[in-house]
Amino acid sequence: MSETVEANAQWVGELRFATNGSSGHALTLDSDRSTNTAPGPMEMVLRSLCACSATDVAIVLNKARQGLTRLEVTARGERAPEAPAVYTKIHLVYRIAGTNLQPEAAERAVMLSQTKYCSVYLMLSPTVRISHEIVLEAAAS
Repeated sequence: MSETVEANAQWVGELRFATNGSSGHALTLDSDRSTNTAPGPMEMVLRSLCACSATDVAIVLNKARQGLTRLEVTARGERAPEAPAVYTKIHLVYRIAGTNLQPEAAERAVMLSQTKYCSVYLMLSPTVRISHEIVLEAAAS
């Protein structure tokens, strides 16, 4: 059975919009980077990609009993110079630490996220060149 998700954006002045959705959580977006009063919609795409993929990686590593202690996914996107200024390239960095972390498990978790589970990644990947690197860090003692 498919899930229906709803969202809305209500203009609140200039290029700012109050957004809400099925979750009931409100967030203001500002498309005017010169005023920069809130994140813009394209920044939220990158944030969503990071959170989506990080969720998958955390689930896979925890199921593999990797003792996950730290996980951060960062993204840097390049946009087309002309409208529509879509992302043309995105580079993801996965910083992962765990008490029992095996490099193969981290690589597998990222691969599964990018090929099977992360809906944001899978929506973007047909039109955006997405690269990544995995940085394994020592677990904090």
